[in-house]
Amino acid sequence: MAYVVRDQWQQHYADGKGFRELGERERALLAEHAPVPDGGGRALDVGCGTGSLAAYLSSLGYTVDAVDFADSALARARDEHADVERVRWICLDIERDDPADLHEDGYDLVTMRLMYPFLRDRSRVLHGLGERVRPGGTLVAITPVVEHTPAERRDIALDEDEVRLLAEGWETVERLEADQLAVLVLRGPCHTGTRAVERQRPPTGLAVTGALAVVTDEAGRVLLGRSRRGMWELPGGKTSGAESFEAAAVRELAEETGLTASASDAHVVTMLADDSHGVPRLTAVVRITAWSGTLANRERQLFDRWEWHDLHAVACLGPVFAPAAQALGATWPGVIPGLAPVHSYPLAIDQPPVPGEPAEAVRLRQQMTQTVIDGGWAPSEPVQQALRTVPRHRFVPEKALKTAYDGGDRAVVTRRDETGKATSSVSAAWLQADMLQSLCLKPGAIVFEAGSGGYNAELIAHVAGLTGRVVTGDIDPYVVHRTRRLTTEAGSGRVTAFHGDAALGAPSHLVPRGGFDATVITYNSWDISPAWREQVAEGGRLVLPLEIHGYTRAIAFERRCEVLHARKFTHCGFLRAQGEHARPIPAVDLLDGELKLRFEDGTPASTKGLEEALRGPRHQVATGVTMGAAFYFGSLQLYAATTLPGFVRLSAHRDKGTGVTQIAKDGDAPAILGDASLAYLIHVQTRHGDSPAEKEWEWVVHAFGQHGPQLAEQLAATVRAWDRDVRTNDGKQNDPVLTVHPASTPDRQLPAGDVLDKPHSRLVFQWPGRVPSP
Repeated sequence: MAYVVRDQWQQHYADGKGFRELGERERALLAEHAPVPDGGGRALDVGCGTGSLAAYLSSLGYTVDAVDFADSALARARDEHADVERVRWICLDIERDDPADLHEDGYDLVTMRLMYPFLRDRSRVLHGLGERVRPGGTLVAITPVVEHTPAERRDIALDEDEVRLLAEGWETVERLEADQLAVLVLRGPCHTGTRAVERQRPPTGLAVTGALAVVTDEAGRVLLGRSRRGMWELPGGKTSGAESFEAAAVRELAEETGLTASASDAHVVTMLADDSHGVPRLTAVVRITAWSGTLANRERQLFDRWEWHDLHAVACLGPVFAPAAQALGATWPGVIPGLAPVHSYPLAIDQPPVPGEPAEAVRLRQQMTQTVIDGGWAPSEPVQQALRTVPRHRFVPEKALKTAYDGGDRAVVTRRDETGKATSSVSAAWLQADMLQSLCLKPGAIVFEAGSGGYNAELIAHVAGLTGRVVTGDIDPYVVHRTRRLTTEAGSGRVTAFHGDAALGAPSHLVPRGGFDATVITYNSWDISPAWREQVAEGGRLVLPLEIHGYTRAIAFERRCEVLHARKFTHCGFLRAQGEHARPIPAVDLLDGELKLRFEDGTPASTKGLEEALRGPRHQVATGVTMGAAFYFGSLQLYAATTLPGFVRLSAHRDKGTGVTQIAKDGDAPAILGDASLAYLIHVQTRHGDSPAEKEWEWVVHAFGQHGPQLAEQLAATVRAWDRDVRTNDGKQNDPVLTVHPASTPDRQLPAGDVLDKPHSRLVFQWPGRVPSP
């Protein structure tokens, strides 16, 4: 009965044949060790067959998704259990099909009865099912074991090594027995951290050279073999005589797995230099871009089996042969965290992109794109098509598909420093779309991107078209290496990555004559680099997240001679700049760290006497300006920050019920600082209700110190002016007219407005209805 294809099972059940009936001992163990949670639970029965286990789980009180890939089995299940409630019968190949029909919130219980040995990619499927187990939930695998199975049928049973592998990585494992079947009750995280290990026996000879083949299938999964040494390995082995590394990889692939490839489709990505038991070792990492044949285990004396693995799960494999682990990390940097350093010599190769992605990725990408479109962030067809086409998940290979394609406000962190602080990420999809939209690209555009990663550059390249080009730079050599590898794997071939401080602009040999058609900056910028302005063509766009007194806006500028004219503002947040633009935020702690004053665009002013004032009485002024639950007050923050002298930001680090300011813990407020005095702006709920539409808040100013009342009136007057001149009747807000001038521009050449000076630029804000003081 060791069927290997779907049609065989389809015929089996269509012929009226069955499978081993669910025994009383199995029923008792399930009831005892997987009881239904209080309030009901949800179960997934994988490989349900004719449905006896699913029906039993329903009788215990579970709501059950019963899954099988044979329509004939499900047809019988529906007939034989027509009176059973709370069971949904789903036709699904758990190894190959898009799991869209499975419950998004996971399951309290997942069962795999008498089906695990029939899986081709056992580890991948088990890991995926483990990720669907809810916290506190259970996975139960019921399987024959070799000890109690006749020799002629042992291909449907597990030996002890396979049982250990199945149980590896779970927090708690209970092994029970039911009529000579092993019942494994698994709980807790299902992740086994990957660790690079060496073979026990040292290689022979004074040195060894070899080649490892990195092969992916039509779903983008990588091929690994479970060796008799108890570790995962890539296809590969030693070179023979004058054999090239490409030829060695292709030969070993065929000898070990039965897959065939041409040496012309084999590309040496890098050379790894290390040693094994003191013997020098040189390993070529060979990327196979095309192959044919049927996967088989040709060397059973060396390998138990070969499996295809999801890239995001490669970090959960357990022991991996050290050169294989390093080869995976060289092909997809970051896919295995914590690898020991190794000498790697990347090669400049003309490797074509390698296709392959699961159907689930296509579905999730379309969903993400639709979410972005529905939010109004991608109105143009070229940007929409870029979102639908560029495989975002392939630029974050270490992340699960749902994480990669989150259509909400999530950035995917891809790099952290030694303190755990994020230093590189793939931004939220809506924000990338909005900034790309603001670039106003035409076919053939040449674009500069400061801050790399790969995905955003490929979005730009897609919009720029076949004759377009993207130059992307990053200060972190790892990020540049990763960008080059991932754009090689899944890119257009129209992205050039360089290592350098992008605040200094692109290297001169990469700048087109006349300048870039557009430039986009993908990290928070406190100032605008002169190189960015100078390298943008006349009339071209510069889009960047600009910090203005600590408030960040993605602003689309258009260059007109030496002046940048703002065309659009979007509220956003990015990782902070490194290198030339890195800047610590001047700050002063007050009241033993309860409060902090942040001087975002200046040096700290004197706070002498302020702590004493904060321990004194508080003055309050109501502004009379109100807002509803969904109101966005970003322009009020910006208006206050750019029009008020002495502007600072006041942050609180104690609950407002115990602190002096009534600012929420870890929140901050716009404020102005005077002589031993302080005023700041908060909002207070003035109308309650069951629905958001019924709720209302009023802006209120609080102040401390002798000059607090005057400061409070000044801040309240600013709120009222904003409400009168900037806030519109439909609840929207007007953006200021903003121009950015070189730092050397004299005052007489600036337009009338509020001026914010930075080392490299002078920002002039012209707000509706406002006449700045001379």
